[in-house]
Amino acid sequence: MTVESIAVAAAPEALAWQGDELVSGCGRRWSRDGVERKRKVAFEWSFPFDAGITSVSGPYSAVFQERGTEGVLLEREQFVRELIRSDYQAENYDYPLALGALGDGREAVVHCPDEYNVLEIEDAASGERLTAGGREPRDVFHSRLSLSPDGRYLLSVGWVWHPFGTAMVYDTALALTDPGTLDGEGLLPAAAVMKGEVTAGCWLDADRLVLATGAEGGSDAEGTALPARHLGVWSVSEGRWLHRNPVADAEPGVLLLPRGDHVISLLGHPRLLDTATGRLVAEWPEVGVSVKTTCFGITHIPTPVAALHPDGTRLAVAQTESIALITLP
Repeated sequence: MTVESIAVAAAPEALAWQGDELVSGCGRRWSRDGVERKRKVAFEWSFPFDAGITSVSGPYSAVFQERGTEGVLLEREQFVRELIRSDYQAENYDYPLALGALGDGREAVVHCPDEYNVLEIEDAASGERLTAGGREPRDVFHSRLSLSPDGRYLLSVGWVWHPFGTAMVYDTALALTDPGTLDGEGLLPAAAVMKGEVTAGCWLDADRLVLATGAEGGSDAEGTALPARHLGVWSVSEGRWLHRNPVADAEPGVLLLPRGDHVISLLGHPRLLDTATGRLVAEWPEVGVSVKTTCFGITHIPTPVAALHPDGTRLAVAQTESIALITLP
């Protein structure tokens, strides 16, 4: 397992792989030789944007204020339209935004443009709201949104007043015909995640998702929920936990990247965890990242910036003056 380093003039605030090239922001890219190439684009990444995401299924990306209200949707680095979210408590939790293809193939934007607790799905190309209609939302702050690989399901890792981190899963196909289904409990029973504070989650495949809990919360004597400091694999189709195991040594942080039946956790430094056992497979303490334990908090700690190559062999992690390239086992 080797760690290489690419020197950068300024730390990238987003990373994604395009083939064997790393791209960041608007026009910045690095090839395998480590040389940064910057091409002129119609929209230059600039203040106040400090975070970004890229759709893995289409040409869309977005830059935004992680603890603000403004964002911009881009198509192949060309300006498409402005994005905005509710300003209620916006300075205290991460911007809720997901990009990707729905089950019918349409590229979509999922966010909370009007109210902190109202999820909306929009057509990325036209901006048409696909979930227009009457709503009766629950009092939950949606954050850290992600679509399943087939676009059928939406995961929200957010929080409720205490504050306490939680997770919800929704059926996007159902939401297109009945938007009110985005306001209820969804497909993940609240009882399954009420024991431990959910801090991170990601999709392993079209059916299985991984959730991680931090130090807040307690144990689960009945054995039906995910306790504190645990890693759990939930099957949407079966409606149950497939695995639940304690995470050794450290909390998981807010960012998980899927790699087969493993996940990469980033808290202080990258760790590779086995989702079936919670076991630590490998770690790289020499590659430092921010210590961010929840998606909310009065003090803003930026989310670690990292990208896993589609073939699962290399992990790129942004550093202050470089990009670390980790060859995974």
